[in-house]
Amino acid sequence: MEILKKPEHIISLATGGILLRAKVTVHTFTKQDRQISDEVTSAKKAARNAGRYTKQLFADVPELRALLNDRQTWYNFVQKVTYPWDGEWGYLPVARIAQVMAEIEQRKASSAELLEKFIHVMPQAISNEAFAQGDMFNRDDYPDPDTVRSKFKVIVQTMNVPEGDYRVEIATHLADDLQKNFEQQTRDIISEIHGKQQEQLLKVLQSLSYCCDSETVEENGEIKVKRRKLYESTLTDAMELCNTFAEFNLTNDTKLEEASRSLLKVLDGVTVEQLRNSDTKRIVVKEGVDDILSKFGM
Repeated sequence: MEILKKPEHIISLATGGILLRAKVTVHTFTKQDRQISDEVTSAKKAARNAGRYTKQLFADVPELRALLNDRQTWYNFVQKVTYPWDGEWGYLPVARIAQVMAEIEQRKASSAELLEKFIHVMPQAISNEAFAQGDMFNRDDYPDPDTVRSKFKVIVQTMNVPEGDYRVEIATHLADDLQKNFEQQTRDIISEIHGKQQEQLLKVLQSLSYCCDSETVEENGEIKVKRRKLYESTLTDAMELCNTFAEFNLTNDTKLEEASRSLLKVLDGVTVEQLRNSDTKRIVVKEGVDDILSKFGM
């Protein structure tokens, strides 16, 4: 009998971050109408259960579309700020926790605002549907504002990385088998996180190189050289990634470390305004970024 030891990387994962997921519930406001279904199947000489008619209670309301689309923006956000873990759960490094939690509060407020905007236009939207749906309209199909609020929720959950009970005494051969299983799972997780880190750095480097370049366009018969658009988020994302990698490099990837450190040097003191207004600054940053891309084979 022996005590099963914790794989080293599980310990570093457990102390290096937390797990995060966002659960967003929405309501599409559809309603099955049995009476219309019966009328259609009867008219078509079909069996009663051969088809069902579903009404769209709010067929074209921009405020509802924005509210429904908000669910995907939450999932995209979690995917962006975390690394792959298991299903809905993403791994959030300690270095990002404070910033991500602050952004979550802002996003919750934004989601609540979208919900209230929809509730504000609901009375007018219901009136419009009374005309649009004709004889299909049934006022009882439509919920009151409090019911609507209960159907749209954003729940952000966090938890510690589960380490399992490694102190249980078990037979030696079982310990060996479980140890191999734990280690393989850990290697897979580490590999996915490392792969996403490389992808993130490559994407931000390519984006900076592209945005700091110029392009030739034709306007009114004239050939002009124009600066490409540069967004503040591009520079912000680059700085955030570099700062995160400085504290969170599970595989001790020297290539990743050196590349992010080099990028920090290239961007040291650089502002979006400088890049937008100075051709010289754009050239310097682009050359520095391209050098990183070539030097580290990205």
